[in-house]
Amino acid sequence: MNRLADATSPYLLQHADNPVDWWPWGAEAFAEAKRRDVPVLISVGYAACHWCHVMAHESFENEQVGALVNDDFVAIKVDREERPDVDAVYMTATQAMTGQGGWPMTVFATPDGTPFFCGTYFPRANFVRLLESVATAWRDQREAVLRQGAAVVEAIGGAQAVGGPTAPLTAELLDSAADQLSREYDATNGGFGGAPKFPPHMNLLFLLRHHRRTGSPRSLEIARHTAEAMARGGIHDQLAGGFARYSVDAHWTVPHFEKMLYDNALLLRCYAELWRLTGDRMARRVARDTARFLADELHRAGEGFASALDADTEGVEGLTYAWTPAQLVEALGEEDGRWAADLFEVTEEGTFEHGTSVLRLARDVDDADPEIRARWRDVVGRLLVARDTRPQPARDDKVVAAWNGLAITAIAEFLRVAALYASPDDEDANLMEGVTIVVDGAMRDAAEHLAAVHIVDGRLRRASRDKVVGEPAGVLEDYGCVAEAFCAMHQLTGEGRWLELAGGLLDVALARFAAPGGGFYDTADDAEQLVARPADPTDNATPSGRSAIVAALVAYAALTGESRYREAAEAALATVAPIVGRHARFTGYAATVGEALLSGPYEIAVATDDPVGDPLVAAAVRHAPPGAVVVAGRPDQPGVPLLADRPLVDGRPTAYVCRGFVCQRPVTSVDDLVAQLG
Repeated sequence: MNRLADATSPYLLQHADNPVDWWPWGAEAFAEAKRRDVPVLISVGYAACHWCHVMAHESFENEQVGALVNDDFVAIKVDREERPDVDAVYMTATQAMTGQGGWPMTVFATPDGTPFFCGTYFPRANFVRLLESVATAWRDQREAVLRQGAAVVEAIGGAQAVGGPTAPLTAELLDSAADQLSREYDATNGGFGGAPKFPPHMNLLFLLRHHRRTGSPRSLEIARHTAEAMARGGIHDQLAGGFARYSVDAHWTVPHFEKMLYDNALLLRCYAELWRLTGDRMARRVARDTARFLADELHRAGEGFASALDADTEGVEGLTYAWTPAQLVEALGEEDGRWAADLFEVTEEGTFEHGTSVLRLARDVDDADPEIRARWRDVVGRLLVARDTRPQPARDDKVVAAWNGLAITAIAEFLRVAALYASPDDEDANLMEGVTIVVDGAMRDAAEHLAAVHIVDGRLRRASRDKVVGEPAGVLEDYGCVAEAFCAMHQLTGEGRWLELAGGLLDVALARFAAPGGGFYDTADDAEQLVARPADPTDNATPSGRSAIVAALVAYAALTGESRYREAAEAALATVAPIVGRHARFTGYAATVGEALLSGPYEIAVATDDPVGDPLVAAAVRHAPPGAVVVAGRPDQPGVPLLADRPLVDGRPTAYVCRGFVCQRPVTSVDDLVAQLG
């Protein structure tokens, strides 16, 4: 009997009709394995995963494979996005056994959850042989299997251990991390490393903050070049905006087509920050279009943001997105079709599969002549209309707390920069205004949904779908990302309730997730006990739980003046500092937060009756040092600590600048404020 029909996870629901008798993760499945004295097959993946779909079609939809699994195993299907704690433990085991990891993840474990054989994707013939071999080993070589499992548990326990050396995250360490990134930088293609190449959003955020603090032209150059290379590559959807998960090559040409919420949220922050610091037109356009993608494609009305768009459409990668020259001519006519083929590098040979090409920008359009920009916008609009008639990728509709937190923070930052640079003279001012209105509504929807649905009895739940929250408890990254988002909402809206909500989540994190020596575990002390308690300090596709909670602690301390939160942030960051010095590419968010702490962070309060249009507010946003918090509104506004006892001076709007709880004199002119912000 397949037990997935009532799951909230779209990934589990994809397997509800398999001949495999799947169980969801839970004590009942392990009890059944113990009763039958059979091993457990744990299959971990996610809805947008291409190779998960392939293995499902080849093996899990096959009657012969289903019979083999059902006879000799208890099969458990896990959505890694819904249960990142389970995924983290068994991914560590998989990497320890095989030297690599990925999804689908295939784990064989004892009835108590101890893994003894791990892998990823297996073609059906190989998987059948593996099932037969594991079943035989369990029957005939039980002692050896148990010894192997004990060795794996010992290895992953060491890999997930807390403690170890600590050190302050100093300017020297952050400068060293920037130098390390500079040495590993791909000066030809942008980014870091070879194929596959992932968008290094957290490293770019760090480099932009490093540039703001130090004036380093190299840090800005790396960030600017990488941002442009990605924006012009196939990894960026040239028609609808948004970015794919990664490029299968080293030069951003052919993407793995799934689009993840977390990537696009973090990339929106990068392009918005580049736009803020430089006024760059490319960064402005990409930030706008990425924000629009989030609102148009991933936002669920009355809820939050969906997790992802699938890599496949009707089982084919790129079916929605790839083009031939003939298809461009069909959509645009002969003359515009040839022009678009040249601009987007669509060739007869193709850059993708079967003579098709993924659209890339061959030339700069943002600083081109007005006639070129107008023609380009017209072509993009018509191609998008044509593409919308094609089959579209499925959407994973579950709302993940941490990723929605990332999106809320990113949109809040984008909206402040958009207000800063708003001008009725821009040729696409109406488009920008429309985007800001839509994304503002989507952001508020998501924040309200997290507050009303995901917080249950003061604790966060990980995921929801169709306004119904799931059972899995929130992990540390959920508490960190959501608390940081609520701090961003407080700054944007001036509403005290968001700050109160952030403080409640941080208090739970400090009480339930804290580890000896200043670190944090990824799961709460009263969470389900797995074979190891995960505590990964490194940033990967998303900020680590530790980096996320530190970012929220820093922002909250700056907004409230409560030093114990800052002290907790400094202690936690000290546990990551030694890794920052050695592995900068895997500690990008930690280094980003480190720049904020090193900067102060600055606390900027503007007492004004016009928190949107006041020139002092614009100056504060434009010139804010790394990680600064900015609050504007009427003096002594309830629930806004930074505005307490901060009156207008001589009846004029007044800026109050503090750094590390030490304040400068109030100022009423933009020039004086800019001077105080360095």
